[in-house]
Amino acid sequence: MTQSRLDLVFPDGPPEGEVLFVGAAAADDLSPLDPEHLLILQGNFPDHDGLATRGYRVAVETEGRFDTAVVRLPRAKAASRARIADAAGRLAPGAALWVNGQKTDGVDSLLKELRKLAPVTDVHSKAHGKIFRVTLPEGDWLPADWASRATEVAPGFTTLPGVFSADGIDAGSQMLADHLPDKLPTRMIDLGAGWGWLSAQVLTRKGVEVLHLVEADHAAIESARRNVTDPRAKFHWADARDFRLPDPVNGIVMNPPFHEGRQADPKLGAAFIASAARLLTGAGKLWMVANRHLPYEAVLAQHFGQVHEIGGDTRFKIIEATAAGKGSASPKGSPAKGRRK
Repeated sequence: MTQSRLDLVFPDGPPEGEVLFVGAAAADDLSPLDPEHLLILQGNFPDHDGLATRGYRVAVETEGRFDTAVVRLPRAKAASRARIADAAGRLAPGAALWVNGQKTDGVDSLLKELRKLAPVTDVHSKAHGKIFRVTLPEGDWLPADWASRATEVAPGFTTLPGVFSADGIDAGSQMLADHLPDKLPTRMIDLGAGWGWLSAQVLTRKGVEVLHLVEADHAAIESARRNVTDPRAKFHWADARDFRLPDPVNGIVMNPPFHEGRQADPKLGAAFIASAARLLTGAGKLWMVANRHLPYEAVLAQHFGQVHEIGGDTRFKIIEATAAGKGSASPKGSPAKGRRK
């Protein structure tokens, strides 16, 4: 929650003029700020939707100018730098840029970096984090490599700072692609498609007539749009956990996330599995990769009738599942009573 630190820097009410808040989360208490003069930049679909539902003005990009900006730091350092550069580019020299973050998200490191680049004042520590003010100097004061720009992560593929696996092809996705059959069902979904590499591999298989790429990170789905130009690809900025289509599909691939912030949360992957079961026809198939230690067998058995581990190593397991015969699922084709927990 950002409330406690925002209260420290705006004790007498909201700042004057228009305020830009980069990265506010859906559950953040933003009461120290005036909603009438606040625009929030948020590209994560659940947070974007949650803030809009609360009545805030939310966008994924803006060309406007602002009097004050607040940046909430994400986990990735490159993404934090890009947020700061994005906010700074929408402020006039002398304006206040407030940087707000947890220690676990690298706020101390960024404080040291920014002190070498611009005047930093009003440093407040509370709730395992810091908030501080950067007063913008004249001219180009930030290093050029802080700007958010697409970089090539694999031949023919680019992505942006902060996107999952922004330094190259994810090893789990690579293993999943290696285990996909030569022929796939006609109507496919990639749940949590990221910047599109796995989707591109799906589209090389025979049989695919349409592939829906579903991704909650706006920067990632826009990267996928640039990377996957096959006309069979359809792009959806949406939360995979409640994504809907008018008609069911007969094939799904996914490499579901399992972290909420820095905390491992297998419930995220479980929600992806439930969503996949809902989106598939009764005879439809799911192919997924998961870290070896994640206990997904029980939730797979709940939603699918046939569950087989078709590959893997000490790090990952590759699972194929169908809804047919729901209730008798067993990994690796073993009897249900011998199912691993």
